[in-house]
Amino acid sequence: MALTLSDIVAQLGGELHGADLSVTRLAPLEDAQADEIAFVTGNKFADALRASAAGAVIIKADLLDTAARPAIVCADPYVYFARLAALFHPAPRARAGQIHPSAVVAADAQVAASAELREFVSVGAGAVIGERVLLMAGVVVEAGAVIGDDCVLHPRVVVHHRCVVGARCILHAGAVIGSDGFGNAWAGDHWEKIPQIGRAVLGDDVEIGANTTIDRGALADTVIAHGVRLDNLIHIAHNCRVGAHTAMAACVGVAGSTHIGANCMIGGAAMISGHLKIGDRVHVSGGTLVAKNIDKPGQYTAVYPLATHKEWLSNAAYVRQLGKLAARIKQLEQAGLAQSKEQA
Repeated sequence: MALTLSDIVAQLGGELHGADLSVTRLAPLEDAQADEIAFVTGNKFADALRASAAGAVIIKADLLDTAARPAIVCADPYVYFARLAALFHPAPRARAGQIHPSAVVAADAQVAASAELREFVSVGAGAVIGERVLLMAGVVVEAGAVIGDDCVLHPRVVVHHRCVVGARCILHAGAVIGSDGFGNAWAGDHWEKIPQIGRAVLGDDVEIGANTTIDRGALADTVIAHGVRLDNLIHIAHNCRVGAHTAMAACVGVAGSTHIGANCMIGGAAMISGHLKIGDRVHVSGGTLVAKNIDKPGQYTAVYPLATHKEWLSNAAYVRQLGKLAARIKQLEQAGLAQSKEQA
């Protein structure tokens, strides 16, 4: 696929400076060739920009003189790059009315005429498949579930009974929406399973990564609000709520009944305990354990610094003594206070 820079500007905006070059693809700044376009996010990459062989670049106005080649000037080169990448590599689209012979669709399911169902798809009783939905091989949509318009469900996605997926959602391979939450009651000598009768409800424009699981609620629903981005291998437990446009990196675990606000960013492998409330615009660093409520926006980190094993053992020994040291300091402070009073 080749696009001229003027074609790109006509579709995505920005200002063209220099020759109207034809480019064949996006490429990293350091690897791009004369028929390719790269992007530069800031002045710290000025040296790499000068050294690059890219035929054209996407930049901010302050790098125009440094670029010394055809350029598209815009306010945010990273966002522009994302939109251009979608232009070069459009998302898969449903082929209207294509239902593979191996697909199994319940008699009372509602499947839009513009949807496509590929090999071995299963659609349960009373399920609703919206307009232009693409269900790839092996997708299972159970009874009563609803898939909104323009969704793409990649291979082996499972949407359990009565769960709801909003419009324009992307669910990657192996994602599971609405599996049972981990509800068990101890009956003295054994566990009694607690039926999970809520749903998992996804808003519009949500993207769920590969093999990510979202449990249904025990009584009320688990809710993922519009615009949320969840990476691969994330677990959201029952009764959780995740606010609009929050993003989580891979391997995050969120325990049950925790409410996370809007526009939050949760780093990879963060661990969030249950029954917590995390406010809007909270950034949690990767690997952090969150064990209490967070009321104020900002960045929160609780990661033990990297050290050699020998140094870690030495520091751990000191950490184990902190309680005793704190008690000793308190005793010394009290003794010093008593002595001061006697002297007075």
